[in-house]
Amino acid sequence: MRIVFALLAICANLTAMADELSIARIFASPDLNGPSPRLLQISPDAARVTFLRGAADDQHRMDLWEYDVAAKSERLLVDTRALPHDANKTSAASLARRERERTAGNTGIAHYRWAPDSRSLLFTVDDAIYLYTFASAPEHAIERLSRPGTDIFDARISPQGRYVSFVSDQNLWLIDLKRRRLRQLTRDGGGTIHNGEAEFVAQEEMGRARGYWWAPDDSAIAFERFDETQVPKVQRAEFFAGRTAVVEQRYPAAGEANVVVRLGVVPSGGGPARWVDLGADTDIYLANVDWLPDSRHLAVQRETRDQRTLDLLLADISGTRILLSEHAASWINLDDDLKFLRTHEAFVWTSESSGHRHLYLYAMDGKQRHVLTAGDWDIDRVLAVDEKGEKVYFTANRDDPLQRQVYAASLDGSNAETPMRISRGDGWHDAEFADNAAVYTDTFSDPSTPPQVSLHRADGEEVAMLGANALDERHPYWPYHAGHILPEFGTVAAADGQSLYWRMYKPSQFDAKRRYPVFLRFYGGPGRQMINRAWGDLFDQYMARQGYVVFSLDNRGTPRRGRTFEDAIFHKLGDVEVQDQLAGIAHLKSQPFVDPARIGCFGWSYGGYLSLMLQAKAADQLAAGVAVAPVTDWRLYDTHYTERYLGSVSTNAQGYEASSVFPWLAGLTKPLLLVHGMADDNVQFTNSTKLMAALQERGTQFKLMTYPGGKHGLSTPAMRTHVYTAIANFFDAHVKGAGDKAQKD
Repeated sequence: MRIVFALLAICANLTAMADELSIARIFASPDLNGPSPRLLQISPDAARVTFLRGAADDQHRMDLWEYDVAAKSERLLVDTRALPHDANKTSAASLARRERERTAGNTGIAHYRWAPDSRSLLFTVDDAIYLYTFASAPEHAIERLSRPGTDIFDARISPQGRYVSFVSDQNLWLIDLKRRRLRQLTRDGGGTIHNGEAEFVAQEEMGRARGYWWAPDDSAIAFERFDETQVPKVQRAEFFAGRTAVVEQRYPAAGEANVVVRLGVVPSGGGPARWVDLGADTDIYLANVDWLPDSRHLAVQRETRDQRTLDLLLADISGTRILLSEHAASWINLDDDLKFLRTHEAFVWTSESSGHRHLYLYAMDGKQRHVLTAGDWDIDRVLAVDEKGEKVYFTANRDDPLQRQVYAASLDGSNAETPMRISRGDGWHDAEFADNAAVYTDTFSDPSTPPQVSLHRADGEEVAMLGANALDERHPYWPYHAGHILPEFGTVAAADGQSLYWRMYKPSQFDAKRRYPVFLRFYGGPGRQMINRAWGDLFDQYMARQGYVVFSLDNRGTPRRGRTFEDAIFHKLGDVEVQDQLAGIAHLKSQPFVDPARIGCFGWSYGGYLSLMLQAKAADQLAAGVAVAPVTDWRLYDTHYTERYLGSVSTNAQGYEASSVFPWLAGLTKPLLLVHGMADDNVQFTNSTKLMAALQERGTQFKLMTYPGGKHGLSTPAMRTHVYTAIANFFDAHVKGAGDKAQKD
């Protein structure tokens, strides 16, 4: 009988262990967040919705699926395992582009695009281009269009469907689909000359991955040509497990030269390019390019080097003129929201001139007609314009700064302050509209609901559920759902009185009479809001289940809170961000369940920088900290990002010095874990080696973890599992173990 009870006890323990969330399981397959569709697109005839989905046995291998709206059924279109083996070879250039796109951890299909007749679609797998034709039998549906062994990227179907265009060997090419003939459109690419590509800072910092644009009637292509001759060469070592590579990269660090950009227009039939007059000043940024519906005019967004002026140029064969100009006292945030109307002589334009990001309708003479949205809230992006219905659709935070909802505003401006909310359900909505704005897909989540994808009519009515992702017995997260911890939200006041939003996960089996250690996690930089009412990060769940209070706060400088909130960091980084995080720490220490002696911080990228600055300036408030891939000296980072916030190196030398980690190193007195990928080409490894040397010179001890071959995101499952295990172990040793274990008062 004792043996029976012993076996039952062992079985019970094994069950408990199986249901315990582990770091290894978080990054294993299948994805604990569920099989959520990604890169959703609605076919031009709105009959199908296509999407990428990770395979069940490998969540990082993206296959192509479709949902048939009429049949209400889904099926696998392209299983990438069935493609020729050579299609799965990835060039170094393709890997670098994926790093820019934040998809470096994925394999399989990277991009796909619909043909305008909805009969076929184009997709790419690493360096190979394929055409999928729906009318063909499944075994003959896939045709490879590119030759093996060629570095090909940014493949696109032309607007009328006659051609497939792509970039290869730094030149622009196309395939005539009727004749299956290859045509080279530019020929001077090579060395420091690139045609049809977006330069490094455009990809990394400007939100522009593309370098060419088709005319709506297929007659011509506008393309970027950039010359990086003047950009300084940086020689850096990339350390891998069994080798070391010396990489020569032209990296435009703050204060150094950028590429010289030109904009050309080449006929699709071939021939010499015509060049658009971008002005006498060549030290500019090509922010964006759009064709007008007439296929004769180009709209070009030209940004000055100091990023305080953005000109919208109207160009045609006769010349170029400025249509309108935006000016800012700090900097201008770029967007992709410009929409030209077909039935009106007007366009939709986004501006932050009111102090919040809003939409405006302009006439083609550059004069503002009226405001489309207004109020103390910010739009995120324009989703679609329905000219027949006289509406513009967009996402915004009008109802709650922590939510993203879909709204519709009238093109006549009649409901600018009270746009109609379309999306349903409080939480976070990511929408993609059909070209005709009749339907849209909605990826929704909230703190208790993993991402669910549905199809809706433009008025918000649900048509179909594409990915219910129900949290039931079949869901990968089901074994762990009983222990799922819902966050609490609140605010504290910044020094200037503005509200700072925070999110807190209390530990499993929380006891208000105990004092717990704190896992303080932040990003803190421009462009990313961490505190929202969406499905959360599972590592936060893990740390809360390990007995930590998990706390995050969005400091000033983060987005979606208006320009006053965002501009607080202008010309000096690592200052107000630290002040605001200290306000969060003060709030934590006022809670009777927090152990004030056991608070540790962790951040990655900008968060890694902020972690170092917080530890250096306020070590007495912390037990320890972790910094992953941190910028340590902003003079080592790229032009467009750094100069946007700090201005010119020559005119703000004091700001650059004060924003660097190095003047504050005397304050780094608590345990530090420094982590960096040894092949990081974004925040280069030099940032950490420079810090290592300075700390060693001072005699300051620290822990170090480096990753051979690791890029900025340490994207492989093995690296992710290892780094988060290292972070958890460090916190257990230096934060949880910094004082007595959680004790009752």
